[in-house]
Amino acid sequence: MADSLTFDLVSPAKKLASFPVSQVVIPSAAGDMTAMPGHAPAVATLRPGLVRAFTAEGEKAYLVIGGFAEISGSSVTVLAEEAEPREGVDAARVADLVAKQEKLAASLEAESDARRAAEARLNDLRNLEILVRA
Repeated sequence: MADSLTFDLVSPAKKLASFPVSQVVIPSAAGDMTAMPGHAPAVATLRPGLVRAFTAEGEKAYLVIGGFAEISGSSVTVLAEEAEPREGVDAARVADLVAKQEKLAASLEAESDARRAAEARLNDLRNLEILVRA
């Protein structure tokens, strides 16, 4: 088993990262998961959150809004709907995402599957807002 895996992070706009890591923490829809060398193959749906990649130089964090992660024993590829380096994200940007999601959730029919999904995403965005302010 290798001591590292290749981490790639891609958004529709650009490739944000491609480097070796010792582990990657992914905000999956089922909960945070950590991928390390030798990990069993998996595909995970992402929720809004922070992807944290650990390199020999330290931790690098990226804000992601949805997408997928493909994990193998030698690589982690994150295909994000939206992504940007954590240091480029301020609380006002996330607050705007929360406000837009609140409007969307309020516009949907009560007790519908779409409303529940919108409210779940809203909750994830509110948690992300707390992380960004910390």
